[in-house]
Amino acid sequence: MTRIDDTFARLKSQGKKAFVAYIMGGDPDEATSLAVMKGLPGAGVDIIELGMPFTDPMADGPTIQAAGQRALEGGMTMDRVLAMVRAFRDGDKTTPIVLMGYYNPIYSRGVDRFLKDATEAGIDGLIVVDLPPEEDDELCLPAQKAGLNFIRLATPTTDDKRLPKVLQNTSGFVYYVSITGITGAAAAQAADVAPEVARIKRSTDLPVIVGFGINTPDSARSIAGIADGCVVGSAIVKDIGEGKPVAEVLTKVAALAAGAHSA
Repeated sequence: MTRIDDTFARLKSQGKKAFVAYIMGGDPDEATSLAVMKGLPGAGVDIIELGMPFTDPMADGPTIQAAGQRALEGGMTMDRVLAMVRAFRDGDKTTPIVLMGYYNPIYSRGVDRFLKDATEAGIDGLIVVDLPPEEDDELCLPAQKAGLNFIRLATPTTDDKRLPKVLQNTSGFVYYVSITGITGAAAAQAADVAPEVARIKRSTDLPVIVGFGINTPDSARSIAGIADGCVVGSAIVKDIGEGKPVAEVLTKVAALAAGAHSA
């Protein structure tokens, strides 16, 4: 049982849906990013997704691309992302943290070294958007052996033939991408998402969390209502990028979390 498993078990016992928040590590600077991160659990966030800045974020829209660029220009590195996690863990031993990003920075570091450093820092899971199931030997299976959940994306184009392959070594939860395209590109529609979530749940006992295109408390409520929870990223990252005070960012997060939890 990982922290992620424990969190979903707790939420299920409380009859609540999960609220997952994404921020980019080091955006706009390390101190501000860590202050936001430390405030997320108090704002109602159940699981934190922490972005690993990368120069070619192919799945991300302009908002998160810009966040990654700001972080890189500020000197953010994998070492400093993991240092943020260690600093967070000094005061919070229970909130799950999922690193989200692309394989290149992990490959450059070396898988064995990365997994050792990530587990020691207090990471609970990985979402690596450009590493397909055919490459499970590369990172997925070693990560699971190291005690990390490997969370896979399913999309509107993941048909019934492809779905079993996607689910094969997935753990923690399934991340359903509500739209075709990049982050922040369109609004998720519960009527479109509900049949897809039901289809995935017929093939797995894992929680299904929906992300992409969720940016208001009402949309968080409607999407969480047809899944096991929802993820918000671009709407939070946008406020950070606009330089809004940490307290104001966290107030918005709390409203989004309340929306999801009310589902």
